[in-house]
Amino acid sequence: MNSDIVPKLSIRAATSADRPRLIAMINAAFAIETFLEGTRTDDERLAAMMQKGEILIAEDDDGHILASIYSELRGSRGYLGMLAVHPAHQRGGLGRQMLAAAEDRFRMQGCQAIDITVLSLRPELLPIYRRFGFVETGVEKFHPTQPLKDGKDCHCIIMSKTI
Repeated sequence: MNSDIVPKLSIRAATSADRPRLIAMINAAFAIETFLEGTRTDDERLAAMMQKGEILIAEDDDGHILASIYSELRGSRGYLGMLAVHPAHQRGGLGRQMLAAAEDRFRMQGCQAIDITVLSLRPELLPIYRRFGFVETGVEKFHPTQPLKDGKDCHCIIMSKTI
């Protein structure tokens, strides 16, 4: 992304009316995950996530969704997932902005820590999240919503951060 042309953004909670645009952006952002059959999300999966937690979106002045992140309160801890940045806007700081916005919301809710999970088939993400202050704290079984291609093996790496 050209740093000279940074769009003005507003970050807000997604509504059900945002789902069609949000699904398209998330699936474009996760197109790199060719190890899964089908798309990263669809209307049914996104609706279920929105019932359980909240999805924050970043929109430009024209109403284009450029980034999103899922957040869920789990007792005194927050859980973040499915951080997505539209491919045309990656590497421009939007991921960091979305993480910061979600962290701020968790702090206001009294959270003491945040957990994320990173798929073992995406090892390039680990150093990125380490730069954001997360550290590996464990592993858990991956429960995909669609099958893995070619019998690939995958697990989740749990990363945590005190806030």
